[in-house]
Amino acid sequence: MSGIYSQMLQSKLFTKTKKEGPKDEVSKNAILLIRAGFIHKEMAGVYSFLPLGLKVLRRIEEVIRAEMDKLGSEVLLPALSSPEPWKQTGRLETVDVLMKTIGANDLSLQKSDASYILNSTHEEIITPIAKESNSSYKDLPVAYYQIQTKFRNEARAKSGLLRGREFRMKDLYSFHKDEVDLKEYYDKVKESYFTIFKKLGLGDDTFITLASGGDFTPDFSHEFQTLCESGEDLIYLDRANKIAYNKEVVTPEMSKKLGVDFEKLEQVKACEVGNIFPLNTKFSKAFNYNYTDEKGEEQLVYMGSYGIGPSRLMGVIVEKFADDMGLVWPHQVSPFDVHLVVLGEKGSPAFKAAEDVYQKLTERGIEVLLDDRNLRAGEKFAEADLIGIPLRAVISEKTLLLKKVEIKARGEKEARLVTSVELFSYLDAHKKQT
Repeated sequence: MSGIYSQMLQSKLFTKTKKEGPKDEVSKNAILLIRAGFIHKEMAGVYSFLPLGLKVLRRIEEVIRAEMDKLGSEVLLPALSSPEPWKQTGRLETVDVLMKTIGANDLSLQKSDASYILNSTHEEIITPIAKESNSSYKDLPVAYYQIQTKFRNEARAKSGLLRGREFRMKDLYSFHKDEVDLKEYYDKVKESYFTIFKKLGLGDDTFITLASGGDFTPDFSHEFQTLCESGEDLIYLDRANKIAYNKEVVTPEMSKKLGVDFEKLEQVKACEVGNIFPLNTKFSKAFNYNYTDEKGEEQLVYMGSYGIGPSRLMGVIVEKFADDMGLVWPHQVSPFDVHLVVLGEKGSPAFKAAEDVYQKLTERGIEVLLDDRNLRAGEKFAEADLIGIPLRAVISEKTLLLKKVEIKARGEKEARLVTSVELFSYLDAHKKQT
């Protein structure tokens, strides 16, 4: 056992699975993630990510980061800010989900006059920073992104990871010399987002969706909506043209403007997994952010904002793929590549064979969760289904006699026997795909 890391042993997992779901949760994603030991509920809309859940979250963020690195430079901006920049943009009192807090005097433990904002978005922070460093047309375009915990004073935190008060967010901000340059970059982000959703297994069911531009732009903003029966949004879907319209923009006036007969479109529920906004000059005006053009004249900078919610994506993946037995993780985001189940006590031939298979798999870069517990086969299989790792491999006295390993893909009904070499080849192929 000396060569097996404790985090790879099911007996050493920080939390254990639960037979019953929490009574104060109604969403599938929260119930299953809590039962399977991926997250722990602290209060409505706030969850701790436990070892299994953190591994899934990090894998999602790795997929996102790989695409964002092609578009901009990664930064880490503060979660806490002064109210002043929010006053400067006029959003301090207009953003209804803005979370505010009062400081305390460390000596007397009495409340001080200082107040702070827990940022739900970072236009107010990144714009002044960009202004300091990018003041010439030669500096533009430029873009910065981060993956960070965000906060919203969410009144309806009731859908597990789909609607939280504290959540993970990837936000990207771009700065341009004119609207044409902004639109070119904006289209690149669209393509990048589709690449991300495809890698996460959501590509076929995710559609770009026209939505209101709010106070950012008179044009549309664009959401990325994943079809989901438990989704809170209603979209009008044109499958043939691979575009959708949020219910908020479906009006007779918009039908005439776009030349779209909304009544002929499919109405479906969906969950927003990303959004992009052409901010134009809203924030550059607020912070007097100008650049010097080729003629030496000052011009306002154009901006764009682009968001994806990694923790929400985790919830959507559960809602989309889970079945009656538990979670079903796509290979790309699963906490482990294979769930290796031993039917035999420690020191038995089956257990020694499982240790050998474990070592050979890890040498190939395959991540293995080894169920080393002394439990009945039925209990182990039920927990394996609940946890949802894509492949279950079983080693027992019976399989040893046949010189085989029993494998079963999560979601399939039938198991089959393969040689250890065939098992390695199968997992190597999936590893390359991810």
